[in-house]
Amino acid sequence: MTTAVPTASGTRSRYSWRVVDIVVASVIGVASGVVFWAWGIFWNVGSIPLAFLPGLSALLAGGWLFAGVLGGLVIRKPGAALYTEVIAALVSMVIGTQWAWLTLLSGVVQGIAIEIVFAILAYRAWRMWTAVLAGMGGAVGLVITDLTVWYPATDAVFKTVYALSALVSGALLAGLLSWFAMRGLARSGALARFAAGREVSA
Repeated sequence: MTTAVPTASGTRSRYSWRVVDIVVASVIGVASGVVFWAWGIFWNVGSIPLAFLPGLSALLAGGWLFAGVLGGLVIRKPGAALYTEVIAALVSMVIGTQWAWLTLLSGVVQGIAIEIVFAILAYRAWRMWTAVLAGMGGAVGLVITDLTVWYPATDAVFKTVYALSALVSGALLAGLLSWFAMRGLARSGALARFAAGREVSA
């Protein structure tokens, strides 16, 4: 049964978006988009030391997945993960990335993958392990697009190393870091109007 929240005009589902949800999700998406863009620049250099094992560069992939995880953890409503991930991808694409419009395609697929994890848990589980699973879910989306679009002709070893590396990165960079970022924002008082903020301050 869907929980209803009393309002001046009647009741509102706890899944309904408020204006503050849209604003905060948009801010998370835009700020993350700038980080995504900077991460793309870092990837060009950071992936060099990992070149000794083809596919290991995906250890850096989580840097493009955290927006959806963080957005989901903060807003806690259907569509939040997809919205923030897509906004972040769009912003980084507009600023300018080497992957052009495919950046947005990746954002959509990754956002859907992260959203699926939260949906499977019925938007009710908001623990650290939830963030880790969501980050790994985003990594699955990333692997699907990357191995289809960028590395379709690679061998099984590359694909395996790439997939495993992406899952680790998704769990750590997108999952754990988003969890700690959410907790930090909550402690600062920035999330006082959200369940995430009330939980941390309680």
